Amino acid sequence: MSMHNPPALSPDQRNFMTGYLESLSLVERLHRLLLDVIKDEFERLGQLEINAVQALLLFNIGDNEVTAGELKSRGYYQGSNVSYNLKKLVEMGFMHHQRCEIDRRSVRVRLTQKGREIRDVVTQLFERHADGLQSRGVLGADGIDQITHSLRRVERYWTDQIRYIY
Repeated sequence: MSMHNPPALSPDQRNFMTGYLESLSLVERLHRLLLDVIKDEFERLGQLEINAVQALLLFNIGDNEVTAGELKSRGYYQGSNVSYNLKKLVEMGFMHHQRCEIDRRSVRVRLTQKGREIRDVVTQLFERHADGLQSRGVLGADGIDQITHSLRRVERYWTDQIRYIY
């Protein structure tokens, strides 16, 4: 079979493919929109020192002490992106860093008070959004559970594709 002549899809397969591609596009747009929403919140508060990616990184670290590798292995970030942003966050005073006693190549990071304040702003933003989605009838508990369940299944499928490709 030639790469230029893929097999013909049945109407059901074509409809599923169309829905799948629409879902992928939506996930991409939602991520960019989430970053825009966070950026907008920080601009509204006059906090221009930090960008949305960095604020989300602080939110995801929370009260944990982690390495860049742990953030990558949890699937939050790409390697160069997380290393660059962790370095910037340490330089700007949002995070503490300390060499790991066991593996001196590894650096552990945790939020400073300044970093926890940013994390709290993002937490409050997400709490307002969750309340708004529910109170306006956009999503209820069942709807959010269905979305989360479906996205986790796609995540597992994609993870399996990466693991078994080599």
